[in-house]
Amino acid sequence: MFLLLPFDSLVVNLLGISITVLFTLLLVFIIVPAIFGVSFGIRKVYMKTLLKVFQWATLRIERGAKEKNHPLYKPYVNGIIAKEPTSLEEEIKEIRRSGSGKALDTPEFELSDVFYFCRKGIETIMDDEVTKRFSAEELESWNLLSRTNYNFQYISLRLTVLWGLGVLIRYCFLLPLRIALAFTGISLLVTGTTVVGYLPNGRCKEFLSKHVHLMCYRICVRALTAIITYHDRENRPRNGGICVANHTSPIDVIILASDGYYAMVGQIHGGLMGVIQRAMVKACPHVWFERSEVKDRHLVAKRLTEHVQDKSKLPILIFPEGTCINNTSVMMFKKGSFEIGATVYPVAIKYDPQFGDAFWNSSKYGMVTYLLRMMTSWAIVCSVWYLPPMTRQPEEDAVQFANRVKSAIARQGGLVDLLWDGGLKREKVKDTFKEEQQKLYSKMIVGNHEDRSRS
Repeated sequence: MFLLLPFDSLVVNLLGISITVLFTLLLVFIIVPAIFGVSFGIRKVYMKTLLKVFQWATLRIERGAKEKNHPLYKPYVNGIIAKEPTSLEEEIKEIRRSGSGKALDTPEFELSDVFYFCRKGIETIMDDEVTKRFSAEELESWNLLSRTNYNFQYISLRLTVLWGLGVLIRYCFLLPLRIALAFTGISLLVTGTTVVGYLPNGRCKEFLSKHVHLMCYRICVRALTAIITYHDRENRPRNGGICVANHTSPIDVIILASDGYYAMVGQIHGGLMGVIQRAMVKACPHVWFERSEVKDRHLVAKRLTEHVQDKSKLPILIFPEGTCINNTSVMMFKKGSFEIGATVYPVAIKYDPQFGDAFWNSSKYGMVTYLLRMMTSWAIVCSVWYLPPMTRQPEEDAVQFANRVKSAIARQGGLVDLLWDGGLKREKVKDTFKEEQQKLYSKMIVGNHEDRSRS
């Protein structure tokens, strides 16, 4: 049996007191408020303090660069080439008019038409509006994270000390605290949903399941120091509907589920994710698919249709882009979730990258690395807008309906509305995109020829 020296006994006692105090603070200021959905406003004070520090750091960088004659990198938020939204026919008509002075309908083809396609190709190489949506957004101001600004370099001792202090705070204080909170939230989610799953179906089970999910997601939100502003909550999704949102990060699910109760849709996984999925489905009717079923579009549509036809079931949460975009734009929505005839509840999510970039570049970072980056950021700040419900019009097909919903989300979130498929992150451009441009040009030429033949 070991005997503790007085000094060793003192250290053990201090360690025990420190752990007790830490868990008491977690319980009183984070876990209990999460259970009841209240906030003491600490995170907002924290955010305002960070903004002041960032402003000082940015001004110091600009002043230091001016003193040393270092050029500052300024990101082009709207691209490096000014583009006007004009059609192929209008641009070719303008080229012909400026080149030869001839009208569009004489002759059918001119060599100058080639310049339009050459210019478009060069513009795409210089300022590609698609692939830049799959990389992190560059900030104009520095947020004391070396990974977010090209101007990060030695400026002064005070600025370097401040950055080093920030590293210590993020990695030695915030990271352990956030890991503890995330572990607590996930453990309570698995345990709580498993216990609730054994209860008989009824109002009591539904009530407990809803509040267990909300409590655990709110704890996980606090694990990221997420500061979320929800707008127009009267438009929140209702049972029997489909909630669709733009997709930036896996944490989009936590952001929305901490303010609402949803049925999730996704592929069955193994490991820790599989354990969480199996526990959740015991308490709530989530829609999980086997790997072999995911590619069967008709089977997926059938399962979703059966779910939404039961008005007592929870709204389904879907991200129709199918991949993560860097929160500067909204890309093509897959039409599957718009074919089943349910009421669609659009939601726009816009993150503030000043405090931490929420975008998951899955081709560059694995899930563990991404979560580490999230937990070592200052905070995750975002706004969520619940838009009025939308239904498919009689004259609309699924693609047109999807585009209308996408445009509403982009307009509300201040995002660029793009027609491109997010699948281009991992795939080459399909031949159909090239053929579409060829058809437009051919139709223009052939159409003009037919018009002259009739006259």
